[in-house]
Amino acid sequence: MRNLFFMCSLNACKQNKACRYLYRRIVAKGKRKELALIAVCNKLLKQAFAIVKTGLIYEENYKSTLIKN
Repeated sequence: MRNLFFMCSLNACKQNKACRYLYRRIVAKGKRKELALIAVCNKLLKQAFAIVKTGLIYEENYKSTLIKN
C-alpha cells in the first residue's frame, strides 16, 4: 500500500493544487524531495479515509469550518 500511495503522490503533485502546494512548501524548507512525497502520501491517505468515513464527495475547493482564518 505504501508503494501505491507513493506512486499516487507523484501524480497528485502534478494534478492536485493542495498536494502541489504542500510538496513545494516542504522542498522550499530544504527538506528532501522523498520526504515531501511521503508527506503528500500522508495527505492523500487522510483525504481518502475522510471520504470513506463521511461518505461525502471530494471537493477540490473545500474549506474547513474548523479552521478560522
